[in-house]
Amino acid sequence: MSPAIALAFLPLVVTLLVRYRHHFRLLVHTVLLRSLRDYLSGLRIEERAFSYVLTHALPGDPSQILTTLDHWSSHCEYLSHMGPAKGQILIRMVEEKAPACVLELGTYCGYSTLLIARALPPGSRLLTVERDPRTAVVAEKLIRLAGFDERTVELIVGSSEEVIPRLRTQYQLSRADLVLLAHRPRCYLRDLQLLEAHALLPAGATVLADHVLFPGAPRFLQYAKSCGRYRCRIHHTGLPDFPAIKDGIAQLTYAGPG
Repeated sequence: MSPAIALAFLPLVVTLLVRYRHHFRLLVHTVLLRSLRDYLSGLRIEERAFSYVLTHALPGDPSQILTTLDHWSSHCEYLSHMGPAKGQILIRMVEEKAPACVLELGTYCGYSTLLIARALPPGSRLLTVERDPRTAVVAEKLIRLAGFDERTVELIVGSSEEVIPRLRTQYQLSRADLVLLAHRPRCYLRDLQLLEAHALLPAGATVLADHVLFPGAPRFLQYAKSCGRYRCRIHHTGLPDFPAIKDGIAQLTYAGPG
């Protein structure tokens, strides 16, 4: 490429870098720096975060564990977790709904799991599903460190596509009053339809879906808004530690099979 052509493209490149500077920073933190630290330490980010929690939080105190994870993400390494702003939306939904049983798809490091478990009414139950066995080991340790036993929080290792059809027979889940989709946005529509097909959503059930605007779940949102079985609203937020990158949590209220 000649210098003249390169100079012609320079204003466009500068404009794109300025406009998408927050996305560029996110890319650096979540891909480049994370991959380098994984390689140098031999540990994944959630394993490093758990080590930090062990030395900075009190066992049996879920609130302090959550605060410690937030501090780790803001001051050490970006964790890609739900974060406090979205967490308040989730807590409010759990407290308002007072569900007897909650299903979470996508445990990850256990952050949102602790938010839900902490807000559950006495005697309620949370089933959380994580497809990655190594990540699930960390989440299990964090959940037990916070003081929640298997009667309150049961972690299931496996893909949501395989686990959902077995929830009724193998895990005695007849209905989920509240569902959190926090795994892979491209799987949201498939898994919502699986929950419908296996009659796991009672009328009035609430489905919360994270990251519906970034990276986005357009097919899921189109289905929820057009199928006639859900009332849908979007809670607009930013990404934790990157508030300029706009995201949202979808809140669906199931009206029944219709």
